[in-house]
Amino acid sequence: MKRIIAVYPGSFDPVTNGHIDIVRRTCKLFDEVIIAVIDNPHKKPFFSVKERMEMLQLAAGRMEKVSISHFDGLLVEFARRQEAIVIIRGLRAVSDFEYEFQMALMNRKLSSSIETVFLMPAEAYTYLSSSIVKEIIKLGGSAKGLVPPVIQGYMKNLLTKKG
Repeated sequence: MKRIIAVYPGSFDPVTNGHIDIVRRTCKLFDEVIIAVIDNPHKKPFFSVKERMEMLQLAAGRMEKVSISHFDGLLVEFARRQEAIVIIRGLRAVSDFEYEFQMALMNRKLSSSIETVFLMPAEAYTYLSSSIVKEIIKLGGSAKGLVPPVIQGYMKNLLTKKG
């Protein structure tokens, strides 16, 4: 029987407890989960791709079924190269739906053999986004409870180095 591989793409800048919640639940549904960090030139990331991959490795790399990668270009092309047939997208609120729906339809047009599956995070994380975490960090606040504990220390060390 063929293994079902899912790709969970995102900027993960930084990875949040909401992201990890989605990863855990995705692992229950599919044989393999590839967390794919996008190098999006249109966004100005707070952390480099390498730093985001290191954070994901710390937060989710020990989970059975999970691997971490990065990509640029078209998501469906990356998914094809990984032999994935599922793209996972998280939906926090109705406001996320319109954009995600458009992206899912375009991905289907580009590759009809890859399906998009939407998952909602646990209720405790519906308000949580990487953007909110970045803003809190920039203003000197604590990310406690927003990101995995191992990431709090990692981010603090990075920010100290960046000055």
